[in-house]
Amino acid sequence: MGKIVINCLSLALLISVNFAAAQSIDTGRGELSLTVPAGYEASTPAPLVLLLHGYGRNAGAEQDAYMKFSALATNYGYLFAAPNGQRETQGNQAWFWNASDACCNFQGSQISDVDYLMTIISRIKSQYNIDGNRVYLIGHSNGGFMAYRTAFENSQEIAAVASLTGAGATVAGPAPVNPVHILHIHGTDDNAIAYAGGDLRGNSYPSAVETVERWAGYNGCDIDGSEVAQLDLDRNLPGLDSIVVRYDNSCRAGGSAELWTITDGAHIPALSDSFSTTVVEWLMAHPKIGSTSTD
Repeated sequence: MGKIVINCLSLALLISVNFAAAQSIDTGRGELSLTVPAGYEASTPAPLVLLLHGYGRNAGAEQDAYMKFSALATNYGYLFAAPNGQRETQGNQAWFWNASDACCNFQGSQISDVDYLMTIISRIKSQYNIDGNRVYLIGHSNGGFMAYRTAFENSQEIAAVASLTGAGATVAGPAPVNPVHILHIHGTDDNAIAYAGGDLRGNSYPSAVETVERWAGYNGCDIDGSEVAQLDLDRNLPGLDSIVVRYDNSCRAGGSAELWTITDGAHIPALSDSFSTTVVEWLMAHPKIGSTSTD
């Protein structure tokens, strides 16, 4: 019987081609794990994706275990991190982001999570060659609220946001200086952050449709969206469970808005095998096109 021999160099090359490498950076709140795609070269700008967790006992690593975006880093060539927000000092000691009046700074923290996230982006850019037109935020629930706020306040830096069961700010402000692509994903049976909008502890948040139409307006798009496709986003729901409505007419360059409605979808949907790939491909297709500094 013949033998197959793989020497150490060949094995190392095989591993480097197929697997992303885990690095870490100092963010001011301790070390943050950073996934660097196999094949990353400092001479070639790469996208950056940050995943923001929801409110509760689970933080960044658990959020990624659920959504599995780090596993796609090498296939799509992006750097990836899932930072932790703040942690409550009383009660449930839940992890949270200081995102909006409604969600989820229930203990009145004065720490700016926007500044923290922008520090993370800046430090990663200082150590790696990041494509400034392809910095993306993904957020779930409270993380979705946080992604919207960060993009609103830093439109010169963020190319696109993908929010799963989050919502926009309680009160609409003036449009950001720069357009930002927006993808909002929400289930109609969400009993935590209602698809139709609602309030948390007396502070209101907008509906899924209002959130998307608000950002469509910010981006200069017509607010008459068009149904363009159906998707399978929840493995526990039959068939093509989600309707895609796109707002991309007359938008400013570098801006658009899209709503994926999961019919009968819950706050924590059972994500289909294609969910994360579909979201990543949407993000990668929506880079920033120029920007104006807000400094």
